[in-house]
Amino acid sequence: MSTTPANPAATAGALAGVRVLELGTLIAGPFCGRLLADHGADVIKLEAPDRPDPLRVWGQAELDGHHFFWTVHARNKRCVTLDLRRPEGRELFLRLADTVDVVVESFRPGTLERWGLGYDVLAGRNPGLILARVSGYGQTGPHAERPGYASVAEAVGGMRYLNGFPGGPPPRAALSLGDSLGGMFAAHGVLAALHARGSTGRGQVVDVALAEACLAMLESVIPDYDATGLVREPSGTRLDGLAPSNLYRCADDRWIVIAANQDTVFARLCTAMGREDLTTDARFATHVARGRNQDQIDALVGEWAARHDSATLTAVLEAAGVVVGPVATVADVVENPQFRARDMLLPHFDEGLGKEVLGPGVMPVLSGTPGAVRWAGPARPGEHNTEVYTGLLGLTGAELAALTEAGIV
Repeated sequence: MSTTPANPAATAGALAGVRVLELGTLIAGPFCGRLLADHGADVIKLEAPDRPDPLRVWGQAELDGHHFFWTVHARNKRCVTLDLRRPEGRELFLRLADTVDVVVESFRPGTLERWGLGYDVLAGRNPGLILARVSGYGQTGPHAERPGYASVAEAVGGMRYLNGFPGGPPPRAALSLGDSLGGMFAAHGVLAALHARGSTGRGQVVDVALAEACLAMLESVIPDYDATGLVREPSGTRLDGLAPSNLYRCADDRWIVIAANQDTVFARLCTAMGREDLTTDARFATHVARGRNQDQIDALVGEWAARHDSATLTAVLEAAGVVVGPVATVADVVENPQFRARDMLLPHFDEGLGKEVLGPGVMPVLSGTPGAVRWAGPARPGEHNTEVYTGLLGLTGAELAALTEAGIV
């Protein structure tokens, strides 16, 4: 496995010196750990000896029996095995938790407490510890103990209803969006808690609910309803009241987004279309008027777009200062020179394949302490058992061998 950063000029990262213990499986918790690891945190991921993280076999593509979800979400982490269902495993976990700054867990609420590993126990031993807890509905409230996946969180949190076309079933994004949002809010909470610890010396619990992460993205939907009773409905490829800002099919059957709802940008679009008269037409002269006559302006822009191929239209509108972009496939994304120039597509050395594969770069970009992709997710569960248990906890080789033989690690 290559441990050379993809960007050799990168420093150790803004979170160098922060140690994180990650337990729990699937997406939200591991995504939080990945974000922290990308910026230099030493993230130690725990997996049960007999039940590796299912992400190891997730991903739609398969090559020689190998899947790629794990390649990205376990990158930059050290992986150890530990059975928390057994007393000996829980004791080792407590010793590990004594050495870290952050624990990230994504179990159903109450699981750690049933194992005798609640925050009161952890903080009693390590007062500066931050415990990030990601679950479907949060640690409190009448629904706390319900299981929650991203798909349900998007529905319950109000996000799913806004998707799709009026009268049709609300579709999901072809991604686990709710999990990603939960992971990002958890990482955000960890950073806030680390900052607060600098003045208080004490840790705290970061409580993230997937449903609430989705709810937080609803913009003005809630005050719109509270103040006026408006229930925002799905609006297909556009947002009602913002026009023209929509998808338009070009002559080559490709779709582009033209976002020209702002008055000044709309004037530029009209010039590019050769329709300066639209800027003085009472139906379209202002943002509010265009919102009220959305179907008519969309029809005019759509008819014009259909006469041009997507590349030509994009070039014309970019030159005119109109906000425009093609709807990209992943094949387009990996060839995008902007993403390439900003290292948003980086190679990961994938041990399972024995070669490098592309993955997403590190976000956000920091000028002084940039993050880096140092390695892909370790191919074997427990790959760093010796390194962590003997190097960090001081176990002897014989002690580790006995624990391994007993199935504790």
